[in-house]
Amino acid sequence: MTTVLIADDQPLQRFGFRMLLESQDDLTVLGEAANGTEAIRMTAELHPDVVLMDIRMPGLDGIEATRRIAATGDRTRVLILTTFDLDEYAYAGLRAGASGFLVKDAQPEELLSGIRNVATGDAVVAPGLTRRLLDAYAQHLPTTTAEPALTDAPHIDTRLSSLTEREREILTVIGMGWTNTEIATRLHLAESTVKTHVGRILAKTGSRDRIQAVILAYDTKLVEPS
Repeated sequence: MTTVLIADDQPLQRFGFRMLLESQDDLTVLGEAANGTEAIRMTAELHPDVVLMDIRMPGLDGIEATRRIAATGDRTRVLILTTFDLDEYAYAGLRAGASGFLVKDAQPEELLSGIRNVATGDAVVAPGLTRRLLDAYAQHLPTTTAEPALTDAPHIDTRLSSLTEREREILTVIGMGWTNTEIATRLHLAESTVKTHVGRILAKTGSRDRIQAVILAYDTKLVEPS
């Protein structure tokens, strides 16, 4: 059974999500939060597998709530909800530690599949869409004073230093939007071998999931915005 916390400031939206989720034998709703502060508190109390997180909420927004939930190191994963005209917020949510994002007008099957995928540690967003989102906004994000050195010489980034040459190659193509099947085909590897490499990359770099690995590839300039 996958447990879900719904965080959205719109009562009707929460009601709709609850009705959909509770129609499934393998999903159950533990509670509803109307803002980011409630989402953080209820996550700490209930430890849901997935938080379905709206971005724009009064008080503490979904991005900051996501950041604080991810910072706890708890097993709970966050699935961000957004609209196409708010893609920059989705990007910020992913950087804050969300495991993926969907648009609010997604088909019910997409939402259900997304929740299940996030619960098992997979990325929700198709890699190609993730890259287009990152391409659009990577150059507009604020940088810290510590980043130029990493930008100029990504090979010295400590998050990459433990990777083998093959692992760095695979991290690069993950950032380019390749799926495991595409990696296996193009690099002439068994798909099981690719999955093993991906798992090691996530563990060595401290990435929560594949989407965080994509962001890492951009942060370290293994992949440049097109």
